[in-house]
Amino acid sequence: MTMTVTTYLLYLLIAVPLTIWVARTLSRNGRIFLVDVFHGNADFADAVNRLLVAGFYLVNLGFVTLFLRTGDTVADARGLIEALSVKVGIVMVVLGVLHLVNVWVFNAIRRRSRIEEMTAPPVPPNGFAGDRPLTGTQQPTPSGY
Repeated sequence: MTMTVTTYLLYLLIAVPLTIWVARTLSRNGRIFLVDVFHGNADFADAVNRLLVAGFYLVNLGFVTLFLRTGDTVADARGLIEALSVKVGIVMVVLGVLHLVNVWVFNAIRRRSRIEEMTAPPVPPNGFAGDRPLTGTQQPTPSGY
């Protein structure tokens, strides 16, 4: 077995479990965030969470597979380590960027729904200031005047 093939196998043995671990961690810890984004609708949040995990696997494992090939022949242990560090490092950066994009999108959804909740009409006044009822255009006055 050549060093290039060894590099490919080690890359897959690192990148695939890393992708699975990240997906599981994000799914487990992101659930509470999704429940909040979807206003407590846990069933909907869980469904979206499962869809996100499926998409995450497709995108990241597809990227890992496409990024498998190396342009140069790996000749020695130094080349193997350098090729692995570049490949695994890029996979980790891509995983991080995709995670940040997901968080940004769902935070924007959450922020927009909070703004819509805040635009509700205010509570109507009860007609009293202090211990005297207000009538007509009478303005409340500070106590003691």
